[in-house]
Amino acid sequence: MNAQSGANDPRAQPPAGLSRRHFLRGLGACIALPAFGSLFPTKLLAAALTPENALATTATGAPLRTAFVYFPNGAIPAAWWPTSEGADFQLSRTLQPLAASQKQIQVIGELELLAALPEADGGGDHARANGTFLTGVRLKKSATEIHDGVSIDQVIARQVGHLTRFPSLELTCDAGRNTGACDSGYSCAYEYNLSWSSPDTPMTPEANPRLVFERLFGVGAPGERVANLQRRRQEQRSILDFVRQDARSLQRRLDARDQDKLDQYLTGVRELEIRIQKAERSGDLKEPMVAAPDGIPADYGQHLALMYEIMLLAFQTDSTRVATMLLAHDGSNRSFSDIGVPEGHHDLSHHQNIADKVAKVAEIDRWYVQQFAKFLDKLQATKDVDGNSLLHNTMIVYGGGNADGNRHTHVNLPIVLAGGGGGTLNPGRYVKQRSQSAMNLYLSLADRMGVKNLERFGDSTGRLGNV
Repeated sequence: MNAQSGANDPRAQPPAGLSRRHFLRGLGACIALPAFGSLFPTKLLAAALTPENALATTATGAPLRTAFVYFPNGAIPAAWWPTSEGADFQLSRTLQPLAASQKQIQVIGELELLAALPEADGGGDHARANGTFLTGVRLKKSATEIHDGVSIDQVIARQVGHLTRFPSLELTCDAGRNTGACDSGYSCAYEYNLSWSSPDTPMTPEANPRLVFERLFGVGAPGERVANLQRRRQEQRSILDFVRQDARSLQRRLDARDQDKLDQYLTGVRELEIRIQKAERSGDLKEPMVAAPDGIPADYGQHLALMYEIMLLAFQTDSTRVATMLLAHDGSNRSFSDIGVPEGHHDLSHHQNIADKVAKVAEIDRWYVQQFAKFLDKLQATKDVDGNSLLHNTMIVYGGGNADGNRHTHVNLPIVLAGGGGGTLNPGRYVKQRSQSAMNLYLSLADRMGVKNLERFGDSTGRLGNV
């Protein structure tokens, strides 16, 4: 469409009250608000895409999201894998809770995490499984000298994170530890973090749902948060104005060295001002109109449910398009008395093929899948801005870095890929990838998120062409 024909074509005009310039330049902010969905027909969304706002976007113009959810201690393989490949696969007992979402998931077999293999490092499979799951980089075995890699979620966030108020979201339902030794001489940081911004800097996840909620949506009761945010922004601007005026009067009385210090300080002030302006350009936050959680529930299932709900709200309001969630660190010895398993998960995972222990681990595996299935059901029931479900416009990797917890294997990882990727994925089947690196899957997802110039990642050997 050329400029002249576009100007005369009523189908290409923005909705009433929005200028074409503001609509095109502010598209990312507009579609962040679910309430605006009725104002932006699918064709209009797609027509307004540019190379910049096509990042992390579906063909319809709706946001495309990606998430990585980690469960600990591997799984019981015989209870996990479906009985046949292809679209006619029968869900195993462990995966049976996903029956309602069967057409929106892919069970992916034979992916490997070779960076987690022992080689000369000996013990420490839990640290390696957790620490390499999203990096594919071999860890330095030390409690004090941390060396991992940049995780795939942060690679994606660096290119698309500017489109949303938060480049990425890191969640956990576990206690956090970034210091000390946890598994055969490996730093605890490897086990308690999924996301890494650099080889020695984990993106420490938040376990308190109330703190996450208030960071995303502000403080106050439902209906008050937008006003509170606007008041805080105004207060920040007033403070910056005062600092600037005070600095001008002060500058004339300073020597050269102190003027340099003042210049550095004012540079920091300017950077803060830019961040505030960027936040304001992203538009007012979408008020979810629900009460903030009270904190960390005593019930583990409620904790998981709250964190899944917060991830859904973050995606629905386009607060972020990249998220990770650590359900529990690999090696977790949590008990599950509510489902008749009072023993510790990690202890049971070393079952030595004792039938009673195997059955109990399979029950824990199934319980984790049940919680994930509830999350998928809510995503499927939530309409996105283009009329599709939120699940259709999302890609979620659910899995772990240990395969068989009894033997600490890292090949044939238990992986489910949920969502439609905005129509670019092929859900509703069980597919074996014939011994490929899990990083190959991540490269394929990064492509769909619009990441450019990423030829390799971790120990990748290519891209999965069959997802």
